[in-house]
Amino acid sequence: MDIRWDHEREERTGIPEVIFGRGKTVEQVVRLFQEAREGGHLRIATQLNEAQMDALEHLATVDPESRTATLHPRKRKALAPIGLLTGGTGDIPVLMEAKAVLDALGYPSRSFFDVGVAGLHRLQGVLDDIRACPVLLVAAGMEGALPSVVAGLVDAPVIAVPTSIGAGVSIGGSVALHAMLASCSPGIAVVNIDNGFGAACVAIKMMNRMATHPKA
Repeated sequence: MDIRWDHEREERTGIPEVIFGRGKTVEQVVRLFQEAREGGHLRIATQLNEAQMDALEHLATVDPESRTATLHPRKRKALAPIGLLTGGTGDIPVLMEAKAVLDALGYPSRSFFDVGVAGLHRLQGVLDDIRACPVLLVAAGMEGALPSVVAGLVDAPVIAVPTSIGAGVSIGGSVALHAMLASCSPGIAVVNIDNGFGAACVAIKMMNRMATHPKA
């Protein structure tokens, strides 16, 4: 079966086509990376399974924690870092996916993990550093309260990422998703459950706009 790669997507949208591993065969994923290596092109893959990651070990940089693979990453840009915040350690893999995408495309980031609402002193201890970031990705499971708290303390846009962490009534992240959508704190945009990739893309588009449309 032919694979039709969208070579012009980055020019149109600012984000290149990225491989979504789920549903693809090992052979399809490997073929896409082989073509990129031969052509010297950037490749990013997310949501990879164990077999896909094993097959890509000799072709790309594979990160088992974020379940991503990267080939020919871009040079780091001279920009302020995008902030990555998680409520707990269980949320880290979701934002590690976001970080892998940001790294591959050259966008610096800074991590503030395990700063959830159960211990607000942890967030308060790094608040000055968080406020220095122009855009924030904030991931949380359970009741999903962290983005609301953060958005009430900073002037940066908050991209909220609900995660599937939490048992019982958390319903696989649905409670966190609905809480973030219903937040009374202004300035929050919400992506889908466990969608670190989507959150990174929103942040990149924001950063691109700030770079091309500076203040008068």
